[in-house]
Amino acid sequence: MVTDSILILRKLADLQRHREELREFEAITVEAYRADWKIERIVERTLQMMIEICCDVANHIIAEEGLRIGQSVADSFRSLGEGGVLPAQLIPAMVSMGRFRNIVVHQYADVDDAIVVGILHEHLGDFAAFSEAILAFLDRQRGASPP
Repeated sequence: MVTDSILILRKLADLQRHREELREFEAITVEAYRADWKIERIVERTLQMMIEICCDVANHIIAEEGLRIGQSVADSFRSLGEGGVLPAQLIPAMVSMGRFRNIVVHQYADVDDAIVVGILHEHLGDFAAFSEAILAFLDRQRGASPP
């Protein structure tokens, strides 16, 4: 059983809060995004933090459940899929998020504004789906525990 579900729940609450903060920018155009460096910084850094929260949660579960240790951020999400924690349809989106995080962190000049805006328009819901999958996993863990 995951021993620190309180930590995971706290991280998921932070993830939700960040997702709500980004809703302000959901309808932004690529042109408007490019025109304001403050928006770029806020959005990219917030997405980075959100992906890192997901990775922290993934790595905690991987360690506690004895799942295969991911060789990268993206691979940690694959490991959760292999362990039945994430549904198969969510894994490609989370793997892409992991790759995006690496670009933001390690190669800032190569960040494609259209991809960032695409995440805002089409993929913020992936974070909610991740949270739902983790909550379902925690519920299964509680159900498997003796009273």
